[in-house]
Amino acid sequence: MAQAQYYGTGRRKNAVARVRLVPGNGQITINDRDIDTYFGLETLKLIVRQPLKLTETGEKFNVIARVEGGGTTGQAGAIRHGIARALLKTEGGYRPALKSAGFLTRDPRMTERKKYGLKKARRAPQFSKR
Repeated sequence: MAQAQYYGTGRRKNAVARVRLVPGNGQITINDRDIDTYFGLETLKLIVRQPLKLTETGEKFNVIARVEGGGTTGQAGAIRHGIARALLKTEGGYRPALKSAGFLTRDPRMTERKKYGLKKARRAPQFSKR
């Protein structure tokens, strides 16, 4: 018999993560690489593990994530969102805790587009008097 798998899709900025929770010992794999080799910064690893720590399911599930688009921060946020959504499918009782921590809300902040005549979205060229 196949073991139970729980899926969740997470998004943040331009990153999209497809997360799969499989009963296991707490191993986290991102794009076929271990979390420690994929993310260099400890803060990003911490962000990814937040929903598991909150629900105390860190040792119950193995996390397999496929993430694409965006940068490292966006990808970490997308994985966190995906894990939180997948945890809801394992047990509905996690909802109040995950919701109050803000892990179920898709962060709507996106990069502002660049405007013509400016160097970036708001950065104007340096003013020269002469």
